[in-house]
Amino acid sequence: MFNFERLEVWRKAVAYAGLVYRTTKSFPATEQFGLTNQLRRAATSISANIAEGSARPPADFARFLGYAAGSAYEVVTHSVLARNEGLLTPLAHDQLYAGADEICRMLSGLRRSLGE
Repeated sequence: MFNFERLEVWRKAVAYAGLVYRTTKSFPATEQFGLTNQLRRAATSISANIAEGSARPPADFARFLGYAAGSAYEVVTHSVLARNEGLLTPLAHDQLYAGADEICRMLSGLRRSLGE
């Protein structure tokens, strides 16, 4: 088992990416290279940045946790656009928003524990 797999925030981020994938399955084909792709890439980037950063010194790891938070912010922004365009229900948007908020809080705590 890799060290990052022990991190609860990494496990939540992987589950969150799954939620984003399931949520965007109903998007129209015209959005395949638009919001569907943007949401999925940003969501998968969260856990990928946590994993990549965990192999680096603490200061670098903290920077990668910042990148992961930035990717969560991207999901929030894209989900607002999707909701505004009628691609996401308000409930689906709220679920994505709440998940991003939880992950960002966890990332912030982990960064603080690294002295950043």
